[in-house]
Amino acid sequence: MMHELLEPNALPAVFRFIDLSGVILNGILGGLIARQKNFDIVGFVVLALMTATAGGILRDLMIQNGPPFALTDPYYIWMACLGAAIAWFFKFEGKWSHRFLVVADAIVLGIWSATGAAKALENHLGFIPALLLGCMTAVGGSMIRDISVGRTPAVFGGNRLYALPALAAAFTQASLVRFVDLNPVLAMLFSMCVGAGFCLLAYWRVWQLPVVGKQRSLTERIGVLRRR
Repeated sequence: MMHELLEPNALPAVFRFIDLSGVILNGILGGLIARQKNFDIVGFVVLALMTATAGGILRDLMIQNGPPFALTDPYYIWMACLGAAIAWFFKFEGKWSHRFLVVADAIVLGIWSATGAAKALENHLGFIPALLLGCMTAVGGSMIRDISVGRTPAVFGGNRLYALPALAAAFTQASLVRFVDLNPVLAMLFSMCVGAGFCLLAYWRVWQLPVVGKQRSLTERIGVLRRR
């Protein structure tokens, strides 16, 4: 079984399975935003679809190698709707539910960063485009979702690290395939772990990138140095 999964022609099947796993998890996350906003079932489905498929659709449109997977494979739409239904019927309240959502979000980030970079390389794009498409696949859906509900996208700052773990996963995938010549399936699994692990570590350690509002100006810094 493991030998079959490591065959080069097994990449599309593994890619699809991993991608669909991310779709259902992100469908749940999108549905929970709809629950917070007190939306009806249409809002649940729309936000789930945006969160679960928009990043992949943007990736496939930029690669321009046929229609996006989410529009040609019916399971993508159904899995996103299933995620919306789960969020509709379950409130995900309490400590363990919160932990599940944090872990699910990290796993999705790792999944889509790795699959985005893998698909870019599979279509003979370069190293840098693979990084960009990996990050876009991971954060594109959540950005569109946040804008749709009138929120500043979380990836823009003031929150735990999100873009950097996505970049780390995409970088790992592209490096292992391009420079180490590792089996793409193994590279994808390892890159997913890197992205998810980095994201969870950033959440646990409350790591954030510096933002302008929290930084002292140059004049203030000079004044502090003079007083010393």
